[in-house]
Amino acid sequence: MKKRNLAAGLLACIWVASVQADPGADVYTKGGANPAALACLTCHGADGMGMAAAGFPRLAGLSAEYMKKQLLDFQSGSRAHPVMLPIASALTEGEMQSVSLYIEQMTTPVYPRINRSAEATSVGERLALRGAWERNIPECVACHGPGGVGVGAAFPPLAGQSSAYLSSQLIAWKRGTRTNDPNDLMGHIAKSLTDDEVKAVSDYFSGLGQ
Repeated sequence: MKKRNLAAGLLACIWVASVQADPGADVYTKGGANPAALACLTCHGADGMGMAAAGFPRLAGLSAEYMKKQLLDFQSGSRAHPVMLPIASALTEGEMQSVSLYIEQMTTPVYPRINRSAEATSVGERLALRGAWERNIPECVACHGPGGVGVGAAFPPLAGQSSAYLSSQLIAWKRGTRTNDPNDLMGHIAKSLTDDEVKAVSDYFSGLGQ
């Protein structure tokens, strides 16, 4: 029994040491080597689910490739953000890679995979599931997956992001202050949406799973 307890204790110590040695976890929880690279959890929470009231998005579960691209875009200025610019600029490429891999592995909630053929009644639901093809606006789920759960490295999840964050990004694309998507796809879509539609579709995806 004593040997078994000792073995279990040693395994626990090894596990703790491996977690503490994870450079991605260090960047996320403590920040980068440069003091200007603040810990991600400061704004995005220890669980990576963001802070909706402040407009800070969920990061947990984002693809590492997508996450690293966003950090590089913040660093270069192709994605403008006054808070993220100095933080991303202070990260090394290695820190970006490790924290992106750490974020990808964070636990995420399971959101409903709504079928594209489901009945759509509200403005936001119609845009999400049907689009507005008379204005060349495709349905959001065509790229972002069933229920907006995200697809690969190019199309991040929309489900569960705060309405304030989603709205702010659509407005940024609409105004041209965010331009880091392939072929200006989101720029075209956002510019075709009214302000009421921006809020409606943001509210729709924010409310999924609640």
